[in-house]
Amino acid sequence: MCGIVGYIGHREAYPVLIKGLKRLEYRGYDSAGIVLYDGTDLKLSKTKGKVSDLEEKAEKEGTLKGKIGLGHTRWATHGVPNDVNSHPHFSNSGNLVIIHNGIIENYEPIKKELIKRGYTFKSDTDTEVLVNLIEDVKKKENVKLGKAVQIALNQVVGAYAIAVMDKQKPNEIVVARLGSPLAIGIGDEEFFIASDASPFIEYTSNAIYLEDEEMAIVRLNKPLKVHKIKDDSEVDPYVQELQMNLEQIEKGGYEHFMLKEIYEQPNVIKDTYRGRLLANKGIVQMAGVEDNLEKFLNAERIIIVACGTSWHAGLVAEYVLEEFARIPVEVEYASEFRYRNPIINKDDVVIAISQSGETADTLAAIKLAKENGAFVFGVCNVVGSSISRETHAGAYTHAGPEIGVASTKAFTTQITVLTLIALRLAKANGKMSNSDYQRYLLELELIPEKVEEALKSNEVAKEVASIYKDATNCLYLGRGYNFPVALEGALKLKEISYIHAEGYPAAEMKHGPIALIDESMPVVVIAPNKGHYDKVVSNIQEIKSRSGKIIAVVTKGDVQVKELADHVIEIPETNEALTPLLTTIPLQLLSYHIAVMRGCNVDQPRNLAKSVTVE
Repeated sequence: MCGIVGYIGHREAYPVLIKGLKRLEYRGYDSAGIVLYDGTDLKLSKTKGKVSDLEEKAEKEGTLKGKIGLGHTRWATHGVPNDVNSHPHFSNSGNLVIIHNGIIENYEPIKKELIKRGYTFKSDTDTEVLVNLIEDVKKKENVKLGKAVQIALNQVVGAYAIAVMDKQKPNEIVVARLGSPLAIGIGDEEFFIASDASPFIEYTSNAIYLEDEEMAIVRLNKPLKVHKIKDDSEVDPYVQELQMNLEQIEKGGYEHFMLKEIYEQPNVIKDTYRGRLLANKGIVQMAGVEDNLEKFLNAERIIIVACGTSWHAGLVAEYVLEEFARIPVEVEYASEFRYRNPIINKDDVVIAISQSGETADTLAAIKLAKENGAFVFGVCNVVGSSISRETHAGAYTHAGPEIGVASTKAFTTQITVLTLIALRLAKANGKMSNSDYQRYLLELELIPEKVEEALKSNEVAKEVASIYKDATNCLYLGRGYNFPVALEGALKLKEISYIHAEGYPAAEMKHGPIALIDESMPVVVIAPNKGHYDKVVSNIQEIKSRSGKIIAVVTKGDVQVKELADHVIEIPETNEALTPLLTTIPLQLLSYHIAVMRGCNVDQPRNLAKSVTVE
């Protein structure tokens, strides 16, 4: 989950690397480091803390000159976050230097063998073991760096995206990937290396995304060479044009990326259904679905695999797909699915959901499903990501870059895509009447402006946040389509404010959680006027009788809940199945303002990283 960046070319590398690390800091922010070749030697600066701390240290130490270099921002896996464990790491000779995103699972036996051969280690990291293994191979086999990397990687087990330099040959960088993303930007007599394209978007729009088990030798004034790690066979790389722009990855005047991304939701939901939803013509068209419509219609069941917020979107999709298309749906944590020997049949459709398209557990679940003959459909946001390439077909959410670690617009755009799929299947198999189908299309088309209206609850959410910012626990309750929203609301509060919060189906409250309710316990109840409204009102009365503090998300104009709740936040009216697209908005705002008031780092919450590329 670390971020790696590299540069080789005609310009000074330092500004490129530092700017790139700042854009990759969402991937990890325990520590950061940079190494440059200044024409004579490799100059290193690294430190525990954020990229801003590295910037200050590098300027003091003079690590500023050079046309080739590497940078790293870390989310710790092996070894605590400190200066020594920070990347980059040198080999014992000091000739080789490496940056690494991932985990080398068999590093301990390799380390023991290297120690027997006289190698010493300064850090507790698996990465330092890898760079010394590469050096050992280079010496023993008397080979060039690229070949040494290829041989060494065939001896390791795990996941990695790496970049390696040799100060004895300071005109090349060797890169490789397995399980962790790696992009190479191709400029005019210069190359850029990064975990994603954001560090080099203003320099070039051409990029190669390495596939799993591929490596590349990046040299100045020479064609880029890509090889298979297993057998060293050459690969013809595919150069693609990047679809993001610089404006998308800047804050645009907002205090935090998270707030910007919350407010982007009306536009990105519209972007998600643009060209796919033609409400006036009664059409839903998605190439990935149309090309494989029979597989969906003949499916015995649909299995949704995902993690975190994407799992919650999958739970919403379970309600929508079963209600609309009447196809059985199971929603699985990808991290559990891959390890429990699941029953997967060739007539199953597996939908894998991931914002980044790089989630390690979800990728492993995809491979397992494919091995068992299932058709796998991906829903992800990042064009060219691993999941988009590993799945048989799929749909992008078109949410644009999501930089804040706590996912917001990814959730609503995932729900939008999955709702479109459910509507298309319902139309195709005749499980929904034409009138209902048309009604949902027209209402879905109106959702962006209703989200815009829901965002007007910001000041109310801010006021409620000021009252409960010091709470130590919080319950979120919802029923039906809004039970997953309760889970998502609780997750947001946990992630960014560090308040313990749990989401429950409202009816389950009396089966245990009600014991927690007292006058100091805030309870967020999602209570739109559609669906199980009367039952939710009864649950609110149960909380009220035990002195719980009730924050209710209600449909505009609600009277009954308003009389019972301590605070209400209103949303516009919509069809029951579409309410999650609106009810989640005030919960995002509430979590955001509580975190800000508690002095938390909203965009970079402790211990978390945006893209979970390791198990």
